[in-house]
Amino acid sequence: MEYVLIFITAIFVNNIVLSQFLGICPFLGVSKKISTASGMGAAVTFVLTLATIVTYGIQKLVLDPNGLGYLQTIAFILVIAALVQMVEIILKKVSPSLYQALGVFLPLITTNCCILGVAILVIQKDYSLLQGIVFAISTALGFALAMIIFAGLREQLQFSRVPKAVQGMPIALITAGLLAMAFMGFSGVDGGLKVLFGLE
Repeated sequence: MEYVLIFITAIFVNNIVLSQFLGICPFLGVSKKISTASGMGAAVTFVLTLATIVTYGIQKLVLDPNGLGYLQTIAFILVIAALVQMVEIILKKVSPSLYQALGVFLPLITTNCCILGVAILVIQKDYSLLQGIVFAISTALGFALAMIIFAGLREQLQFSRVPKAVQGMPIALITAGLLAMAFMGFSGVDGGLKVLFGLE
């Protein structure tokens, strides 16, 4: 039940984009179409899960035993950048079709602070490896959900009569703010689930 709680909380209550404001750059930049938003969401899910496993191993096997915890951020950034490059090279050789589908989004993931944020949060929350993987997958799904909903809203806005003063990015930011407020309706759900599952 603890994993269910982590899953629901990461997707709805503490959504990485709408509650913690990480990954805003791709959220605003790659959300004009549902197809590109879902592609980015899939790429982030894949890389985020892989990055969490690798960074967890580095923290527990290299940094912590040698008293190098202060190098966490630098080490994680280097690992994530190298990991994205490796994934790109491997996909290009092993599965060209998947590379074509994710190829546009893979370089963008290197600069996505959502990946680094989740890797650090897993360590800060003192999760086990399995809990960290569940947290990473559910956070990535929350990111993808927010992106796809936002992309759908932006597609609909093209058919709306938006005042000239707020056309383009201003209306996108207003829409993002309203979407974040809508997700605030889930706050408190985690507390209710803890009571329901007897975890509190």
